[in-house]
Amino acid sequence: MAKVRLQMEKKEQVVEEKAAAYVPEVRNKIAQLLLQAGKVTQEQLEYAQRVHAKLTSQSSLLSVLEELQYVTRDSVRETLQANPVSVPLGSLLVECGYLSEANLATALARQEENKSIKFGQLVVDLNFIEENDLLKVLSYQLGFPFVDPALFEVDPHLMDRATIELCRDNRLLPLEQREDGVLVAFADPLSRGNVKCAQGIWGESVIVAIARQRSIYEALNKLEVATGKKKKGAILAEPSDNVIVQAVNEILIEARRQAASDIHIEPHPDTLSVRFRKDGVLQLYREFPADMAAGITSRIKIMAGADIAERRRHQDGRIFFDEQGIKVDLRVSIYATIHGEKIVMRILSTQSELLSIHDLGMAPRIQQRFQEEALDAPSGVIIITGPTGSGKTSTLYSAVNRLNKPDCSIITAEDPVEFVLDGIAQCSINPKINVTFQETLKHMVRQDPDIIVIGEIRDKFSAEMAIEAALTGHKVLTTFHTEDSTGVLLRLLDMQIEAFLIASTVQAILAQRLVRRVCSSCKQQHPLTPDEIRRLGYSATREAGLIFYKGQGCNKCDYTGYKGRVAVQELLIPGNIVRDAVIARKTSHEIRRLSAKSTGLVTLLEDGINKATSGVTSFHEVIRQLPRLDKPRPVPELKRMLGEV
Repeated sequence: MAKVRLQMEKKEQVVEEKAAAYVPEVRNKIAQLLLQAGKVTQEQLEYAQRVHAKLTSQSSLLSVLEELQYVTRDSVRETLQANPVSVPLGSLLVECGYLSEANLATALARQEENKSIKFGQLVVDLNFIEENDLLKVLSYQLGFPFVDPALFEVDPHLMDRATIELCRDNRLLPLEQREDGVLVAFADPLSRGNVKCAQGIWGESVIVAIARQRSIYEALNKLEVATGKKKKGAILAEPSDNVIVQAVNEILIEARRQAASDIHIEPHPDTLSVRFRKDGVLQLYREFPADMAAGITSRIKIMAGADIAERRRHQDGRIFFDEQGIKVDLRVSIYATIHGEKIVMRILSTQSELLSIHDLGMAPRIQQRFQEEALDAPSGVIIITGPTGSGKTSTLYSAVNRLNKPDCSIITAEDPVEFVLDGIAQCSINPKINVTFQETLKHMVRQDPDIIVIGEIRDKFSAEMAIEAALTGHKVLTTFHTEDSTGVLLRLLDMQIEAFLIASTVQAILAQRLVRRVCSSCKQQHPLTPDEIRRLGYSATREAGLIFYKGQGCNKCDYTGYKGRVAVQELLIPGNIVRDAVIARKTSHEIRRLSAKSTGLVTLLEDGINKATSGVTSFHEVIRQLPRLDKPRPVPELKRMLGEV
């Protein structure tokens, strides 16, 4: 085992050295080209190189030259296109500012494992760079112009020499006749076969250009409609039912195996894309040809119990899938778009995945207060809030499961029931048979419950029912959609709920977000730059030396640097000062300030910073996911308040 680990470390070291060696090579070449073209002077270049050498961040020399206003992006592009550089594409991407050196090393390591993957396609698939930016840099490197077919009026006489199917198979499109030849856009200009095909049709003087594959396909589809030409594939049989069923089954099985939370099936003019949301981020799984779109959509609608004849209206449904030993419960949303019906399927969790309170990632002090001052309170409303996909339902069920005891009667109203818990009376809302929230909530209090669970406060009626149940001595647990904990109080006021009722019944508010967890296998320190410290709301001088962590990317985390997610929480248990502020209808900022001062409120940003300093999440996730409403307190103070010291 130690020998294998040593070999892997040596391999990673070789890749990193290889990546580090590439960048200076291309940096020097581009600098010399700019100097020769007269874009910069020798003095300007030497000064920029001295500035670059002193920087601690991974800025490129080109970005330094741009910051100093010695060159512009346009002047760099003109120079590179006039003098194509024969250097590795990855190094060129780094120096042009599109790729970090860490991402370059990750991509090279991934390519070492599968050498059949082209580097350009790899960095796009890893979401390191947009396809448009990649093609622009390729045009610098190869000297081919980067074009957008949508900006051209394709000469119909050029298309008379070729079929649309032939162009589609070779991923090319003739754009216009020029004096020196025919301008042809290629998705892959390095494919000799494709270029030879074009030369055989339009002559040896073909002018090669680069374009996005999707843009080429869209232009060909428009031409097909405009000219009345039919695809060669029109004579092919429609995909069989077996093919469609197998494709849908593979999507559901693979989504479950990859631990995706959502499946997005979205129609485009030429393809049907399938993406999985993993750890909160969408990743492309597969693209199907457009002729399979109708079959796949109909199959899913049949499984979900939706109307397959209705294509103009949005619909909902639910799928219980059991195939190859894999059981999946999915909530289906069908949305009518201009290109067809987009389908999003939420994979509902199973009972085996129900987390305990101790596994929710709460800081010690937050967990203790949530249990003792909220869940163990005899009555009141406990609200779990956050945006869609923030883990509210998982936290709600964990809390309910802790309260589930033989001497306690718990009744729920949910849309839909996502976890099935023994010993609890759970009701799934079904408006089709008039089992609505309004109808259900009226009957809940007649069931003599000790604890009432309302899946979500949606409107004034559900808010009033929760408040009234708490006033009659019940404990109510529910979820809400707001940015932070204090936002709940203001939203309830906006729903015309009396301020004194809110102040007297709301027992606790737990706001939360989900952030990606740094991969433990490739975790490394990330000393924050002064600019990153400033973005957190700290003073760069006072918090200098602040260290977070980040994932380098390895095969265990699919080269993303992240594996799994963890919750970041903000717990507000209103004290007398906060209750008085609600009655006085103070602003959200004032209530937050009073909460931090009088109740020990630790904000979402502060809990995120604490988790980042502990190596749980990264700077990028803190900035991407957490609201920055107030300046955070120093890290040592946060750790003391959260009970970690």
